[in-house]
Amino acid sequence: MSLIVLPALWLGYVLDGWLGEPRRWHPLVGFGRYAAELEAGLNRRRRGQGVVALLLAVAPFVGVAAGLQWLLLSVAQSGSGMFGSGVYGLLCALGLYWALGHKSLLDHLQDIQQAFHHEDLMAARDAVGRIVSRDCTDADWPELRRAALESALENTSDAIVAPLFWLTLLGLPGVVLYRLVNTLDAMWGYRNARFSAFGWAAARTDDLLNVLPARLTALGFVLAAPGTAARRAAWHCWQTQAAQCDSPNAGPVMCAGAGALECHLGGPALYHGHRREKPWFGTSREPQDGDLQRVLGLIRRTVLGVLGVLSFYILALCLLCGAVA
Repeated sequence: MSLIVLPALWLGYVLDGWLGEPRRWHPLVGFGRYAAELEAGLNRRRRGQGVVALLLAVAPFVGVAAGLQWLLLSVAQSGSGMFGSGVYGLLCALGLYWALGHKSLLDHLQDIQQAFHHEDLMAARDAVGRIVSRDCTDADWPELRRAALESALENTSDAIVAPLFWLTLLGLPGVVLYRLVNTLDAMWGYRNARFSAFGWAAARTDDLLNVLPARLTALGFVLAAPGTAARRAAWHCWQTQAAQCDSPNAGPVMCAGAGALECHLGGPALYHGHRREKPWFGTSREPQDGDLQRVLGLIRRTVLGVLGVLSFYILALCLLCGAVA
């Protein structure tokens, strides 16, 4: 562990809040094209081909990141400390900036909030539909509120906490590995005839990489809930309802978040033309328009708390191991 990861963690976070997603030359756009070509050439609807595609898509980039990390930290320890540490820290910050989706998520939620405020149902359906995979074409107001809140809570883990976590734990190769696998899961992780076998490896790897970040996010929602009653509700919903959800990682996050907001989420929804009977979770209160503003505050408090915990972890580990580069 290098201490330079600590300023890189905060610099990447600040860059995302300041600049948002790159509008041009985003590395993930090029990676998406590469992944699409791999899928077109390899997908014969078998798990083995999905494993090969996953390795071909991810291993070269993670290998380069790991090689750069080893080289620059070796330079830092050999006498050129400022140069090696500085370049490595900058690469970590840029890697985190490209991996984070905090500003993008907040911007999307603000667009949804504006549509709700003006009671524009068509605009609300369009805005919510941009951040969820379910069909919002005929969704009513309660369905749209639930969908927006569920997506906000789940993406707090996937798009914000997980990149922060993996940069802290494994440095540059960690954040590159997570973001590429998460992107492949978004492209290939569907339960349909085309991807159920081929996308299995990407989906299961993404599940594995999100086990700890999801629970860190859920704990963050509990601690960031506004008041004792909300904190108790968040903890209770997490512990008693998460097992009912299909996803082993989205369950703890959304149940804790619904409890923190003291509203109920879930229920049946339309995905790719098929109605899915999802469980209800949270409390008994129907979400209201004001809950969108409340979830923005919950996300900000949770993310800052996670940054604090990860910063303390880096400092403590460097002091204990004496591995300050």
